Amino acid sequence: MYIIPAIDILNKKVVRLREGDYQQVTEYDVTLEEMIERYQSNGTNFIHIIDLNGAKNDFSNQQYLFDVIRKTEMKVQYGGGIRSIDKVKELIDAGVHRVIVGTQALTNPEFLPELGKSICGRDKCSDQVVIAIDVLDEVIKYSGWMESSPIKLMDYVDKCLALGFFRFLCTDINKDGKLGGAGIELYEKLLDHSPFIKLIASGGVSSMNDIEKLSRLKVESVVVGKAIYEGHISIEDIKNWNLESLISI
Repeated sequence: MYIIPAIDILNKKVVRLREGDYQQVTEYDVTLEEMIERYQSNGTNFIHIIDLNGAKNDFSNQQYLFDVIRKTEMKVQYGGGIRSIDKVKELIDAGVHRVIVGTQALTNPEFLPELGKSICGRDKCSDQVVIAIDVLDEVIKYSGWMESSPIKLMDYVDKCLALGFFRFLCTDINKDGKLGGAGIELYEKLLDHSPFIKLIASGGVSSMNDIEKLSRLKVESVVVGKAIYEGHISIEDIKNWNLESLISI
């Protein structure tokens, strides 16, 4: 299991939200470029960037983020406001390693079938495209977690799998930004239902002990944000864990 450091951007600032609430924002006195440099200089080659403005259909950050992404050699997993096939193509062309799709995949029934045909081909979808499933009490949320989907969680996973998408970023909203531990129960349910999905866990990780628990579940990777900024997990911890993970493969 690999640890992917997260950087959330709101109004071009590095922030973290609590439970996805834009009224509960913690800003950090560091730039996106500085955070990327810290991770890269410590041997980390994968980063998770979310445009929180984009998640609300505000694309004022986008050019800034694209400029930063084009300059870095890091592999970038990127999400926030991706509403079209053309935008997915633009991001891949800009050098994004994985594109996260959420709202459009849930609300437009033609989006995922068309994405599979025009971008991935069945064999590549799990490499280039990540399906976001943001969950609050087993209800899927979208549009910056402000709307609820009527689609049941496991039914949605089955639909995506049938279309050739295998990698899922699952955020337990109840846990997100609280540093109270990861959503182990939710991830267990997902993996019991579909043992062969490539699952990226997100939300609530507060310590390396949480990382150990997730590793035992056989999730593919885990996104960690606030625990790093608040000093609960060090960049050195991430480097050492990821090196050991690579050695064990």
